[in-house]
Amino acid sequence: MAWNRILQWIIDRLKHMIKREEGSTEMAKKGNKKKSGEKKGLARQPHMMNRELSWLKFNERVLNEAGNPRVPLAERLTFASIYQSNLDEFYMVRVGTLMDQMESSEIIRDNKTNMTSAEQVKAIVKATGELDLKKGRIYEQLMGELEPKGIRLINFHRLSDEEGKLLETYFDQEIAPYLSPSIISKQQPFPFLRNKEIYAVALLATKGGKTKTAIIPCSNTVFKRLIEIPTRPGTFMLSEEIILHFLPKLFKNFSIREKSLLRVTRNADIDTETIYDEDLDYRDAMENLIKQRKRMNPVRMELSRKLNKKLIDALCKDIHVNKEHVFLCNVPLDMSFVFTIQNYLKSKNQEELFFRKRSPRMTPELSEKGSLIEQVTKKDVLLSYPFENIKSFTNLLYEAAKDESVVSIKMTLYRLADKSQVVDAMVEAAENGKDVTVLVELRARFDEESNIEYSRKLEEAGCHVIYGLSNYKVHSKLCLITRKTENGIAYITQVGTGNYNEKTSTLYTDLSLITANMEIGKEAAEVFACLLRGEFIEETNILLVAPKCLQNKVLDMIDEEIAHAKNGEDSYVGIKINSLTDKVIIDKLIEASQAGVKIEMVVRGICCLIPGVEGYTENIKVVSIVGRFLEHSRIYRFGTKEREKVYIASADFMTRNTVRRVEVAAPILDEKLRDRLDAMFKTMLRDDEKGKLLNAKGDYEDQKFSDVKLDSQETFYQMAYEAAEEKKAAEAAAAPVVVKEGAQE
Repeated sequence: MAWNRILQWIIDRLKHMIKREEGSTEMAKKGNKKKSGEKKGLARQPHMMNRELSWLKFNERVLNEAGNPRVPLAERLTFASIYQSNLDEFYMVRVGTLMDQMESSEIIRDNKTNMTSAEQVKAIVKATGELDLKKGRIYEQLMGELEPKGIRLINFHRLSDEEGKLLETYFDQEIAPYLSPSIISKQQPFPFLRNKEIYAVALLATKGGKTKTAIIPCSNTVFKRLIEIPTRPGTFMLSEEIILHFLPKLFKNFSIREKSLLRVTRNADIDTETIYDEDLDYRDAMENLIKQRKRMNPVRMELSRKLNKKLIDALCKDIHVNKEHVFLCNVPLDMSFVFTIQNYLKSKNQEELFFRKRSPRMTPELSEKGSLIEQVTKKDVLLSYPFENIKSFTNLLYEAAKDESVVSIKMTLYRLADKSQVVDAMVEAAENGKDVTVLVELRARFDEESNIEYSRKLEEAGCHVIYGLSNYKVHSKLCLITRKTENGIAYITQVGTGNYNEKTSTLYTDLSLITANMEIGKEAAEVFACLLRGEFIEETNILLVAPKCLQNKVLDMIDEEIAHAKNGEDSYVGIKINSLTDKVIIDKLIEASQAGVKIEMVVRGICCLIPGVEGYTENIKVVSIVGRFLEHSRIYRFGTKEREKVYIASADFMTRNTVRRVEVAAPILDEKLRDRLDAMFKTMLRDDEKGKLLNAKGDYEDQKFSDVKLDSQETFYQMAYEAAEEKKAAEAAAAPVVVKEGAQE
């Protein structure tokens, strides 16, 4: 991209920021009286929970699985690592956003609890400190339980003199040559610390008593992170602990007064609002923003050991982090090493420490021997991941890439797997002369770089690649195959709840509808036509499509149930989503509860509505499932059996999804498939192994239905295995008997 265009983009962005700041200042002046009066006096409602604190409760449920004795020991290590990576991302995105808001002249408040951004950050920091203590207890418990299994993570106090010398030799030969220690001075300014990487920090003293600060990067791809002690198989030490121990060898002219390991988490909430410019290459602009993210301000600093106040103050000043955001951690600062431990245990054939092996089954609804296109034109198919294999869909794409009747394939892509088969199928289709249009959402957080590369690959193959709409991410999971048949145009439409990602399809629970319904196909075609024009679809008859035709239609269907309840009739709303934060929908659910509508929800993560509060939400039940697989499917149900409307969707009930993104929900029209979803929904509600009930106090508690606990995910996997076996047996029974020549009857 030409430098003058880059310069113009920077100037436009600065103008936008100044204009936004001026607007915020003017708004603040006009709203001072209101903020100091009406807003300040609002009472916090007993049936509402703050979004950020609700998310921390979700992550605590993840952490609880690390301490759950009913989870296999090696798998508990995974939950501990997921807890930490979840918290890292939470600070990078949510805390980063709140801290940006704190810099604004406008006082921004949470619309559920009336908390200011500063109040929310303060509450988050307090809750994080409490969770860190819990994490420490669980980590010690895990390490204690691993010792009898032959795994030990030790420090230098537990080494013999001989082992200490071996490690010193290892440090001298395998680690020290690759380190870049620096001493902070006027000539050597404080170095830039990379996001989430580990550093050793030391307070050095000269013989004359003067002190200096030293920084040593410990994250390195050259040497291993987990070092096995040669004399003790299964006994390990972290490389950063070895570096910290041998600091005197790096600074021979100094004494070490204090030392610690250090890790910073940086704000990653990049602003993509100003990226749309007719004269600016969108992909190049995104690459520049990704580079910008890597140098954004820290929002958290973690230390492995106590340091004196003066040194911490100096570090906070150099790193530009608030002192309140400094955490002392009594566990390793990066838990990703647990996967190396798991691999070691697998090499020792300790399979009992892991979950029972499971792999997705091919759906019994489709035969692998016949044409998939012909089969899906005759009946709707619903795939349920990870219990059923995504190959049924990718095989359909490959078949469409070759089928002479297929004239075009259109698709929206958000997150993709490495070596994506979906992309390969699109490339093959384009190379075969099909009209292939792919919307690649470059703003999929933390997948931007991968999507940029895929967009280039698709373009090079001849696909028409577009990037979405200004200020609105395209989060829908929509694919449209258009065919020219003897009877005219025909469509095969796929609508999913999860990404076109072969890897996550084995780790996340998701649903995928494949249908030849013409009405759905025509409306999907209109969605793509609008996206190509850079517009929103304004009205739909059968699909729910955000931002214009989802939230309002959901509200209308809840209103229908309210009307039935007021007429004394049975009424029902059933929702399965990842998060509930949309206050407009929350208020409507409260209204429905007050009218007597029975509401059941499975909400994995954030839930800003507190159920069971008298006078508000006493007719609402909320269950959260945190298990082996990440609950990711979205199901909307409205009405009792005889008039039920059922949808699967890409959208959670969050404002960002319902009115600020392009999302698609598709109706389940086949009665057999509706019955299947009904059975799945009821099973999830009765999950008393991994399911937790949200009570009227805003806490999650165990639920119990029988002496034999029900794990919904394990139940669905068992059902998939049994269905695959039944299909195999049926096919064998239907196969013609071949009688060899000369054989007697």
